[in-house]
Amino acid sequence: MRKTDKKIDNNICRALTEVCDFALESVEGYQWITHTVNYNAFPSSLLITCAFATQEDINRLEEDNDRLLLIKLICDKLSEINIKINNVNKQIKFKVA
Repeated sequence: MRKTDKKIDNNICRALTEVCDFALESVEGYQWITHTVNYNAFPSSLLITCAFATQEDINRLEEDNDRLLLIKLICDKLSEINIKINNVNKQIKFKVA
C-alpha cells in the first residue's frame, strides 16, 4: 500500500467510525461496519459492509427507513473527505454478522 493509499484508508476508517457510533445508538440490530478497497481502482472499488445481528434486523431497515438513513450518512461522511460513492446499491451492502 502506498503512503497516499494508507492516508486515504485512515480517513475512510475515521469517517466510518463516526457512522458506526451513530448506528450503534440508533439502528436496531446494527453490529459493525467495515470496508474493502482496491486502490488501483479507487473509488469505484470501495465496498462498505454494514453487519446486523439477524436478517430480520436487515428487513426492518426498509420499514423504518433506516437503510436510507445509513446510506445517506455513509455518503455524507465520505463526502466530507472528498470520496464519492457512485453506485450505492453496489458499494454499500447490508449483511448478517
